[in-house]
Amino acid sequence: MPADSHRVGSKGRISRRAALAGLAALAGTACTPLEFLAANAPAVFGAYTRRTNIAYGPDRRHRLDIYEPDKSPGEHRPVVVFWHGGRWSEGDKSQYRFVGGALAELGCVTIVPNYRLYPTVKMPGFMQDCARAAAWAANYAQDLGNAKHFFLMGHSAGAHLAALVTLDPRYFSAVTAPVPYIAGVIGLSGPYDFLPLLEADLQDMFGPPELYPLSQPINFVRADAPPMLLVHGERDVTVLPKNTRNFAAALRAKGATVTSRLYPSLTHEDTIAALSKLARKRAPILAEIATFIDQVS
Repeated sequence: MPADSHRVGSKGRISRRAALAGLAALAGTACTPLEFLAANAPAVFGAYTRRTNIAYGPDRRHRLDIYEPDKSPGEHRPVVVFWHGGRWSEGDKSQYRFVGGALAELGCVTIVPNYRLYPTVKMPGFMQDCARAAAWAANYAQDLGNAKHFFLMGHSAGAHLAALVTLDPRYFSAVTAPVPYIAGVIGLSGPYDFLPLLEADLQDMFGPPELYPLSQPINFVRADAPPMLLVHGERDVTVLPKNTRNFAAALRAKGATVTSRLYPSLTHEDTIAALSKLARKRAPILAEIATFIDQVS
């Protein structure tokens, strides 16, 4: 993506190890071959039940994990679907147990799906997976009696998925009827307004060129969009903060409800690392999420 909207690493790819560097820096630990171990280890002992590798579709990547909090049984437990980042080409749900645990602490039933990655699929492949997983999760929320407390969330590319599947109705319409009710959307360091595309892999991923506008959440803002919480670090050089600024401004201009939080000292990785127990003192992002969910619910 262009230097003024979305930068990438030295080989044109946001590496998983680069994201881990952010986690490690905040947590005071070094990156190891086990990578997300430092962030995930404290979450293993959380007050929740974790069920893994539940199928929501036929592909081997069509699998999700569910984090059910032990507290607040019964109705009015929000259901949150969280999609991981990784430039639409990397990442796995198993690396984000700390996210599932953090949201479970808030009393949220948390669903963390995998989705097919580039180059196995291009857009709309991962968007179709996003809609399929969210539709599965919405049915699960319905079974819990929480259909009106259903949220979509993501970091980086995952924030793009959450925003676009919410705003562009074609993806849900292709997999479910009626389109599920979405109470709110939470985006951390998301790319929402990142044209033009300069890198070859992104051109291939979102192309041909006449389809590029369909990849941009900012092109689908509307007055009846669900409330959104958009969080970004001002020191983000991977997905520049203008993505959140522009997207929030466009939503407000349409009359939609949006809360944007830009943290001067945070990088791209820091916004997700702040959900880990070892890094929460750096920024109150988990508290921001809790307040948003409480207010919307």
